Amino acid sequence: MSLLQEFLKRLAQEDAVLVSVASTEGSAPRDAGAWMAVFETELIGTLGGGHLEFQVVAQARLQLQGLLPAPQLRYALGPALGQCCGGVVHLQFERVGAAAAAALAQRLQCPQHPVALFGGGHVGRALVQVLARLPFEVAWFDSRDEIFADAVPANVRCEHSDPVQLAVRDLAPQSQVLIMSFSHAEDLDVLAACLQRQRDFGDLPYVGLIGSQTKWASFRTRLQARGFSAQELAHVTCPIGVPGIGAKEPQVIAVAVAAQLLQGV
Repeated sequence: MSLLQEFLKRLAQEDAVLVSVASTEGSAPRDAGAWMAVFETELIGTLGGGHLEFQVVAQARLQLQGLLPAPQLRYALGPALGQCCGGVVHLQFERVGAAAAAALAQRLQCPQHPVALFGGGHVGRALVQVLARLPFEVAWFDSRDEIFADAVPANVRCEHSDPVQLAVRDLAPQSQVLIMSFSHAEDLDVLAACLQRQRDFGDLPYVGLIGSQTKWASFRTRLQARGFSAQELAHVTCPIGVPGIGAKEPQVIAVAVAAQLLQGV
């Protein structure tokens, strides 16, 4: 469940004060648009933590109790606040209830960046869990029957495709693609389909292939034989994941890959 879904579910039961960042000056812990929902005994979201958030929560709860009609809106992140960021944060406080849920759902929805994930193995399953609360809309493909779990995160759509490379033609434009199927032959066919789409439309900003440098050397030779140029092959990232992380457990790889995807949004 996303933070927004958690907020709206709780809002159906009790009112909250929605505190959002209207604007910032200089160094600040969160950018404009960040929000936090303050309930009587629970918080959902964050404005960056620290003493700023401590004061904001106290003021929001006074507002919930009807004891503070006009909360402070400008916070200088300096010695007076016990912080040394040096910037200024301008906040907006709104008391909201269940009647505002539909409008809030539309207003607070973050842009979702498309990711196409080919492969339902250990790393694929770990990755969809890592991406569950990140700003991605995941299309998850596999050629095998009954490979997907019964329950997947809300931002994940599962699709059986056989042959799996046919799914490439229908990917959302600007998809970041990750290829990690159970078969090197499938990986090669999906990768070739991605390179062809990139040649035709140029709308796949990231194409990542799981594997070693040795695997990539073999694939590069085969793809060159299929007519792809060195410039086209340079668009492929293999191995995948931010560099410097040596562990190979699926959860570790998933975190490294998610970080690399975030670099592209």
